[in-house]
Amino acid sequence: MATTTITKTEKLVGKRIRRREDPRLITGTATYVDDIKMPGMLYAAILRSPHAAAKIRSIDISKAKALKGVHAVFVGEDTKNAGAVPCGASLPGLRVPHHNLLAIDRVYLVGHPVAVVVATDRYVARDGAELIEVDYEPEAAVADPEKALAPGAHAVHPQWADNVAFTFHQEGGDVAKAFAEADVIVKQRIVSQRLIPNSMETRGVVADWHAADRSMNLFTSTQAPHLVRSLVAQILGLEENRFRVVAPEVGGGFGAKIQTYAEEILLAWISMKLQKPVKWIESRRENFLCTIHGRGHVDFYEIAAKRDGTITGIKLKIIQDLGAYFTVLTPAIPTLSVLMMPGLYRTPNIQADIVGAFTNCTPTDAYRGAGRPEATHGIERMVDMVAAELKMDPAEIRLKNFVRNEEFPFPTATGLVYDSGDYSAPLKKAMEMAGYDQLRKEQVEARKQGKLMGIGLCAYGEICAFGPSPATPAGGWESATVKIEPSGQVTVLTGISPHGQGEETTFAQITGDELGVGIDDVLVLHGDTSLVPYGIGTFGSRSTAVGGTALYYALQDLKAKVKKFGAMLLESEDVTLANGQCTDNKTGKSVGFKEIAAAAYRAMKLPPNTEPGLLATHFWEPPNFTFPFGAHLVVTDVDRDTGNVSIRRYIAIDDCGNILNPLIVDGQVHGGVAQGIGQALWEQAVYDDNGQLVTGEFMDYTMPRAHMMPWIESGHTVTPTPVNPLGVKGVGEAGTIGASPAVVNSVVDALSPLGVKHLDMPLTPEKLWKLISAGSNA
Repeated sequence: MATTTITKTEKLVGKRIRRREDPRLITGTATYVDDIKMPGMLYAAILRSPHAAAKIRSIDISKAKALKGVHAVFVGEDTKNAGAVPCGASLPGLRVPHHNLLAIDRVYLVGHPVAVVVATDRYVARDGAELIEVDYEPEAAVADPEKALAPGAHAVHPQWADNVAFTFHQEGGDVAKAFAEADVIVKQRIVSQRLIPNSMETRGVVADWHAADRSMNLFTSTQAPHLVRSLVAQILGLEENRFRVVAPEVGGGFGAKIQTYAEEILLAWISMKLQKPVKWIESRRENFLCTIHGRGHVDFYEIAAKRDGTITGIKLKIIQDLGAYFTVLTPAIPTLSVLMMPGLYRTPNIQADIVGAFTNCTPTDAYRGAGRPEATHGIERMVDMVAAELKMDPAEIRLKNFVRNEEFPFPTATGLVYDSGDYSAPLKKAMEMAGYDQLRKEQVEARKQGKLMGIGLCAYGEICAFGPSPATPAGGWESATVKIEPSGQVTVLTGISPHGQGEETTFAQITGDELGVGIDDVLVLHGDTSLVPYGIGTFGSRSTAVGGTALYYALQDLKAKVKKFGAMLLESEDVTLANGQCTDNKTGKSVGFKEIAAAAYRAMKLPPNTEPGLLATHFWEPPNFTFPFGAHLVVTDVDRDTGNVSIRRYIAIDDCGNILNPLIVDGQVHGGVAQGIGQALWEQAVYDDNGQLVTGEFMDYTMPRAHMMPWIESGHTVTPTPVNPLGVKGVGEAGTIGASPAVVNSVVDALSPLGVKHLDMPLTPEKLWKLISAGSNA
């Protein structure tokens, strides 16, 4: 794909500029946690439970301690006063289990940490862990959330009589009236299965304690370094201003690295105990078992509509598989599904109930989309089912129910206020690109020949730019510092922590345009809490919409100061800053950016009431979320003999507001679509009845490969948000949210001549072949 060479007089925002991060990544010169080496470093290996539920009768660590090279072995009794894994979510009546760093007297999931061995290298540490003898008394386990809620189910946590972690209720409008007056009511149970995030880089931690000055350096693969610093310092009773957290290069996160994990606390504690730097790197098997999972919904939908297709009411009951304990956001994720349950539609009446269920499984938490893919999948499947019931075209019913352009800002029945939109535009554009009417004619002919061809639509909306602080557990603002060095180069320090989103490039584009400097004169730094101002981090498609806005306002403050120095040097009161120089608007004389910077730091003379130097910091609190939207259209062919799904065309039209870098936006959409297609067709975390993860390796967990992906035809509409001055909404999760319902709707459409009305993901060849072979009604 062509790229653009930039000079400082050209506008940077809006250009397809290659990511400035990429050279170090593709040449293998980037530094990840596992690349960090320190003198005297020790290595940790964690012994984990093979049982999903068991009492611990005894632990014998004598053989491990006697192994040459082992420095220490710790068990639950050693760490019982070292704190617990934190949960930041708060809901009425929420039952929060106390999850110790290491199990003490019982385990409640496979992979539960039981002991840790610290040795001179990772191989000795692992050998030592295998020498530990644990006497377990296995107990009954429950791995299915519906079974966990059944009367008499074995309690995951014995301090509570059942497995109900919380219940949540929300409603708006008059639901009873909407259903009483409906011409048609459609009901369906819809499953959004458990998924395993599987970042390219597993988690890893290096902790380095310096007792002399009571300082801690913690290197960890995280999306929120300041949050880790605050939580771990608080848990261990350390001074936060002496606690440094560094997120070096992070090889993917997808939400799974927002959390503060037990290993981050544990490694810091071990380093303090042993007075040595300690490293732990998660194995891929541990990653499957111990890093959070996503989704895990069982949803019961009812939708009320008039005969003309007007949707008048929605009822939703969510059973959320929470897993065995909570990480930072676990109980909050399904509430996001409730917020977005109306989708892009004007539905005035909603009723939602959530039941959070404990299971003997890995905790669920934020995974790319975090509650919004589940909501979109549900409403978009239901809209298709209503259309089928009323014999309407799926596009027609969507266009009829969209929020209208003149209704923005639009208050929803769930309490949100959608910022801006033209919801019909992406759908119409996708249909035009596809030749929708011709495709339907082609489908008629294909069916006459016995072929299974499907056309699927999805019109998605999402809540992004998290967010106003009252709506978040750890604050929703963001910070940015911009400083111009004496040489005239510019350094940006951002509180977000990008790990593939491209802000080292887009933030340099924003900065270059605002200050009139070339992109190569801008350096963007992040991820080091001793360097950058306190920030909230990267998740929920907030980096540019919130962090970029903080940068924008910091640049406005800095520009004002630059103009003061420029005016002083030009001896003028009327100057303009553009193209890297200040110009006297009356005489036309100019002074260059580097001259201004040098004068500001030399400080031989200062403008009135102005300090030396050129630096500005801004903390920005957003007044509202942003709400990107779009439409995806998928054409599929299902093989009658094998059940295999071939995606003939995939069209993604997304509206993320103003686009700073189309190349990066397309990359974000493509990556998201890949994960959404993965859920639709292949991926699923499967536990057996004993709580054993049977899809715990890539041999068993079908993550899509490059050759399995279709060509993605990308397009955009642009509806700027009024929430921030950049007009950007966010795009990191859009592809994932739009993909699964578009694919499933297409496959269900392909199989509809066989009487198929609904299918739950994943749509594996085996599942479809059985339906086709049976000529089944589903």
